[in-house]
Amino acid sequence: MRLTSVLRGAVVGLRERFDFGGRDVARWFPGHMAKGLKDMKTRLRVVDCLLEVHDARIPFSGRNPLLKEALSIRPHLLVLNKMDLADLTHKSRILEQLERQGLKHVLFTDCLKDENIKEILPLVTKLISNSERYQRAENVESCLMVIGVPNVGKSSVINSMRRLHLRKGTIRDHLVGEEIIADYLLYTLNHQQQFSYVERYGLTSPCDDVESVLKSIALYLGKTNRIRVRTGTGDVTVRAPNYNAAACDFIYSFRKGHLGKVMLDQA
Repeated sequence: MRLTSVLRGAVVGLRERFDFGGRDVARWFPGHMAKGLKDMKTRLRVVDCLLEVHDARIPFSGRNPLLKEALSIRPHLLVLNKMDLADLTHKSRILEQLERQGLKHVLFTDCLKDENIKEILPLVTKLISNSERYQRAENVESCLMVIGVPNVGKSSVINSMRRLHLRKGTIRDHLVGEEIIADYLLYTLNHQQQFSYVERYGLTSPCDDVESVLKSIALYLGKTNRIRVRTGTGDVTVRAPNYNAAACDFIYSFRKGHLGKVMLDQA
């Protein structure tokens, strides 16, 4: 028998409700949220649909009531994110209660696995097509406003949608060229007197020649390729430095901060 099952039946006298006991707690609506709400209201005339992101673990109490009142004039989809962290045993009851509150369009999501993220755009498109767009009726593009209180996963939802629908995020290294990126980082590190790469990759001294540095890195890390070379006496297999693999490791180390703190933009 699992310990949790034993404890459920054995522990008694636990509190059934939480009492603040007169302790002072932070007010619900801090100043920066009031400013954000004001900015949202001014932008509503160009918005076709509201995508409200909220934490699935607090589907009722955590939503800002002023947010609901102020932004209820546009089609609205409530995304209850972080469903992987929520106990959804009573999911149907949650949906029923939300519907009683006027929320008919609710979606549970998990951005770590992109679960249900693909359903957002079709739902939003349907909501927009079934609503009056007023002064935006002739505009073929749709404007979606993502809203929600802090730390509920708004950025995670946006990034998941970009990843699934646009198939893009930042520019991929190979589109620029790993060796070009490594060369620029080498230049920057040397220019700012950041020579941590020397010790990290077992170099004897700083060097400004990227080909030489990448060759040393490849040999130090054992990143080599077997190459067959044809000679006058027959084919010979030799090991050559993998410059691309070395460049990738150099870039990775830079991004992880292993090569020191650097400011790429200069004031």
